Amino acid sequence: MADALRLVDAVNSVCPWSGDPIRDDSLTLYRGAVVGFCNPGCRDKFEAATRAFDRAIADKD
Repeated sequence: MADALRLVDAVNSVCPWSGDPIRDDSLTLYRGAVVGFCNPGCRDKFEAATRAFDRAIADKD
């Protein structure tokens, strides 16, 4: 999936976890927007967190 995402399309220029510049190997799609991170570890941490919150919200309904 990350191969199809482009750095120029990211809604951010710095990683929300570290504040470092984002990289093209650390992009993800979130709610239809490309979000960038400084490394795949930060990206994966974000994806795990959003999945957890999405489950919690769904379980509350």
